[in-house]
Amino acid sequence: MQSVTVAPTRGGGASAASAISVTHLCKTYAGGFQALKDVNLEIRRGEIFALLGPNGAGKTTLISIICGIVNPSTGNVVVEGHDIIRDYRAARALIGLVPQEMATDAFSSVLATVSFSRGLFGKAADRAHIEKVLRDLSLWDKRKNKIMTLSGGMKRRVMIAKALAHEPRILFLDEPTAGVDVELRKDMWDMVRDLRASGVTIILTTHYIEEAEQIADRVGVMNNGELILVEDKAELMRKLGKKQLTLELRAPISSLPPALAKHRLTLSEDGLRLVYNYDIQSEQTGITDLIDDLHLASVRFKDLHTTQSSLEEIFVGLVRNGQ
Repeated sequence: MQSVTVAPTRGGGASAASAISVTHLCKTYAGGFQALKDVNLEIRRGEIFALLGPNGAGKTTLISIICGIVNPSTGNVVVEGHDIIRDYRAARALIGLVPQEMATDAFSSVLATVSFSRGLFGKAADRAHIEKVLRDLSLWDKRKNKIMTLSGGMKRRVMIAKALAHEPRILFLDEPTAGVDVELRKDMWDMVRDLRASGVTIILTTHYIEEAEQIADRVGVMNNGELILVEDKAELMRKLGKKQLTLELRAPISSLPPALAKHRLTLSEDGLRLVYNYDIQSEQTGITDLIDDLHLASVRFKDLHTTQSSLEEIFVGLVRNGQ
């Protein structure tokens, strides 16, 4: 896949570094269900922001409000200096959206579908730009094909091409790789990085948390309509990540000696491994005391290695604790 580029444009914002500013945003539906509860969020220009949360957390509602599809109950959203209610057209023109659900005319060709999407935003026809988008997404050779003849992965690429047709500065990807094979998923994330390099701000939701761990600059976690945490990915993992020390024993043991009880070790079923969890921010990890106590208890080990919590483990912990 070739690199994707979009020509930069100028625009204002809540601050010089903000692409999107969300302030005290709430959404309550007619039946009384409160989908969003006082959400405040700043999306920085040119970043990849991953929005994580379980089903029903409010992610799609938040995206739908920012994109002008759903009206907020209270609160404000500003996109590059444009209020999404008072200046809807200008705000929406800056945004490209790749929704979870496929929404294309099955009998239309790829070229016609993507070109039509550009026209919906009042943009003059630009065959050169449409051709570049299709080539960048490896769709140019399929330009005359009807949508109905494409594979699921190719249809997903068409949805991205539609979102890029009007040269947006902000791109929303709502579960973009759901149901997509591993190879295409990798190509799509390469494309996302290329877009970010060209200055496009990327906001994505994903159930593939390992992907957010690989490409996101910052992570937001939603649960029950609330934004419970926003943090730089590296800082989040530093703050909330736990390290795990695994000791491979020379001989199996049937149970933990009483002298090791204070260390809260976990013994593997085969009795050959001891697992010790510790806080990487703590001044005293307790590892030195553990090694001393192992020696006193005559428990010998032949190897040890450490691992750190993944973003998925941190996310699950946050949602479980309701933080």
